Amino acid sequence: MSWIIYADGFIFLTVLVFFLMKKLYQRFSYPVFVPIFTTSLLIVCFLLLFNISYHTYMSGGEWIAKLLGPAVVALAIPLFDHREMLKKYFFTIVFSVCIGAIIGISSGLALGVIFQLDQNLLLSIAPKSVTTPIAMDISELSGGTPTLTAVYVMIAGISGAMFGHFGMNLFKVKNPIAKGIGFGTASHGIGTAKALEIGSLEGAISSISMTLSAIMTSIFCPIIISIIF
Repeated sequence: MSWIIYADGFIFLTVLVFFLMKKLYQRFSYPVFVPIFTTSLLIVCFLLLFNISYHTYMSGGEWIAKLLGPAVVALAIPLFDHREMLKKYFFTIVFSVCIGAIIGISSGLALGVIFQLDQNLLLSIAPKSVTTPIAMDISELSGGTPTLTAVYVMIAGISGAMFGHFGMNLFKVKNPIAKGIGFGTASHGIGTAKALEIGSLEGAISSISMTLSAIMTSIFCPIIISIIF
């Protein structure tokens, strides 16, 4: 009975905090107020303040996490709506995602080498730009630490959602196809949520880019790692 109360309480808490942070972001549209970031920060602070373990929180949080599957499937709707545009720019999208995946892997490894990180951290950071389950599998197969990889994936996703639109405006990236490819390739699902916020076409392109990026990264990551190490 107590488990059910805890689960319901944490579900309600998470939804309430996200709702409030979304309202805050709608009023003050600064990158630092992106709901996924502020909600995560407040939930972490709450757990630390009241000394609640992650395992206890996930008694309810896991049910929210299970909605990720249906949410990804729902991305088929904007894909269907913009299917003609996807057909028209198919090869452009594939080529761009291919280059983006290689840069995403190489940049993480290059920065790690510059800052003299040990090999385990380097192997864990390499697949940071794809969705968590795939990134963790790539990390494990490559010799990294999957749990560390999950942290890097969250950082890549949240930072992309926070600063991606600002960066694109800074470099005058106006094309919705380019925006969608950027978010999907660099920031996976969280970036795709941000792309959908910008527009339906951006979200559709981002969702297909996210999928292609996962495939490309699973192919190129072991090759690049084998070349470096």
